[in-house]
Amino acid sequence: MTRIVVTGAAGFIGSNLIKGLNARGFDDIIAVDDLTQGDKFRNLADLQIADYVDASDFYELFSHGSFGQIEAVFHEGACSDTMETNGKYMMENNYSTSVSLFHACQKRGARLLYASSAATYGGSDTFQEIPEFERPLNVYGYSKLLFDQRMRRECGADFRRSVVGKTGQVVGFRYFNVYGPREQHKGRMASVAFHQFNQFSADQKVKLFGEYGGYAPGAQMRDFVYIDDVVAVNLWFFDHPGISGIFNLGTGRAQPFNDVASAVVNAMRAPQGHGALPLEHITQAGLIEYVAFPEALRGKYQCYTQADLTALRATGCDHAFADVQTGVTKYVQWLTRQA
Repeated sequence: MTRIVVTGAAGFIGSNLIKGLNARGFDDIIAVDDLTQGDKFRNLADLQIADYVDASDFYELFSHGSFGQIEAVFHEGACSDTMETNGKYMMENNYSTSVSLFHACQKRGARLLYASSAATYGGSDTFQEIPEFERPLNVYGYSKLLFDQRMRRECGADFRRSVVGKTGQVVGFRYFNVYGPREQHKGRMASVAFHQFNQFSADQKVKLFGEYGGYAPGAQMRDFVYIDDVVAVNLWFFDHPGISGIFNLGTGRAQPFNDVASAVVNAMRAPQGHGALPLEHITQAGLIEYVAFPEALRGKYQCYTQADLTALRATGCDHAFADVQTGVTKYVQWLTRQA
């Protein structure tokens, strides 16, 4: 039986990965997390796992072989708060722990598929997986970039050519703006779609940032990627153990925040029999409220991101990604059922 480890297992992406693995018949899964925030258990309650291990215990136990033969580790555990300013805490969680895990995987012969981030690009306007475009704007982005750089050194030229060499499979995924089910515990770091669902439920309108960075209100653009697509690409690489490297994981299609807001508003009005409205009519009806851009984010905010999928497509991964309207509509329907 194939045994798999998922760190950050009760988190957003980790729990969805377990769901995807369960759908394929995998249930010999070691779930690793820190449940100090106890309500995260809800993300695991409907899933099939073999064991749960606290994150404070797992890494040393794994390095000593306590869990037997592990086929692969999906490493999603990290501090993902881009506004966290405690650099020591961030580097311990996102860099040092990941380095230790990599060495343990090498020792145990386990494949490593890990979460990097589009925050590694920061102030860049080009989103290709090469050093000249990596310009993080915060310590979160730097912590992710430093581990990517470490993997480039540890894995050598084979890693950069996207084929497995002496280290076995190691894959880093630079997640763009992921949204979808099982993110309710993330608080302020949950997706715009999640917050807007709650805003519309309470006030019959949603909020977006106003003008900033030369962009009109709500016109800042991001590569929004639905969680099901993130899981599908992770599992594609799991199915192709001969491929290693760092890869963007987004749709390759930037869309404005106004598109997210329109999709949320229209999806929430649909059950009452209302037809879809264009953005112009939504704003005229006061269904979007534009708020002043926060001072705390000035100079630390990416106004535009769009994944370059050249490297991903070169591997043979041809997964088709959902656009915002499709993904957000599906997500709102899920949130409505949960409510």
